[in-house]
Amino acid sequence: MVRSGPTGGSGTLPEMRAYLLSRLGQTLLVVFLSLTAVFFLVRLGGDPVLLFLPMDIQAKDLNEFRQRLGFNDPLAVQYGRFMGRALHGDFGESLRYKNDALQLVLGRLPATLWLALAALLLTFCVAVPVGVFSAVRRGSLFDLFGMTGAVLGQAVPGFWLGLMMIYLFSVRLGWLPTGGMGGPLHFVMPCVVLASFYAARMARLTRSSVLDTLNEEFVLTARAKGLAERIVIGKHTLKNSAIPLVTLAGLDTGQLLGGAVITETIFAWTGVGRWVVDSIQNHDYFVVQNSILIFAVIFLLVNLLVDIGYAFLNPRIRYS
Repeated sequence: MVRSGPTGGSGTLPEMRAYLLSRLGQTLLVVFLSLTAVFFLVRLGGDPVLLFLPMDIQAKDLNEFRQRLGFNDPLAVQYGRFMGRALHGDFGESLRYKNDALQLVLGRLPATLWLALAALLLTFCVAVPVGVFSAVRRGSLFDLFGMTGAVLGQAVPGFWLGLMMIYLFSVRLGWLPTGGMGGPLHFVMPCVVLASFYAARMARLTRSSVLDTLNEEFVLTARAKGLAERIVIGKHTLKNSAIPLVTLAGLDTGQLLGGAVITETIFAWTGVGRWVVDSIQNHDYFVVQNSILIFAVIFLLVNLLVDIGYAFLNPRIRYS
């Protein structure tokens, strides 16, 4: 676990090694549970063979196809076979494209990662300055408009914002492309839509965290020493306010990948999110399973990095 103590240091090397091994075990357990949950949930829609094949298929061909894919076996046998293959890196073949499902997902993953990273960067560039200035100038017009914008950013649905931006900036003004992937202009609207909710939430958290830190004794001491306000805010206040922001960023990374499903569908972005939607509609279960597995692994790795980063932000934090 990660704890904060009165003594300095981030723990000895054996403590760090034991912590990393423990987290690795937790990560493997969560991946196993994710695979199990997805295996059963994606089959609730019915027999994948009947849903995938055309309505006029002959009974002989239907049984042959079901036998070839192993869907004639009991569900427990299918699950055991699926997990056994997963241990050897075989996560199934796409029913639609007849290729390795994991490789197909990995081929579309960079597009989703670039979109999520760009949205995360936009979130930090907008939310942190707005939150800091709102806290420093508490009660001012900037604070009022900044927090009003943050509330609206959390209230407006992403799909509605995306459609309105397409109508205004693409259809009416012709400034931006309606969708697809290409040059930098194709990133603008998807990034804004994807980042709007998370930037609003982070701006409010930044304001709250900075306000709490401004009342700490070390900040009052720094000001009493005559340090410039930019040093007091940038070096002392913001760094000590960063832990909740880093925690939220770790959570938002996973949610950005999930939120990309809607954003990629609206803007015809050829990433994993849009492909998951198409795979669900086409009942391509192995693609859905691999997509969720990849998202789960990325989310777990990001949160592991966040936990490790705590010690660099606060030397009182130790691992045990």
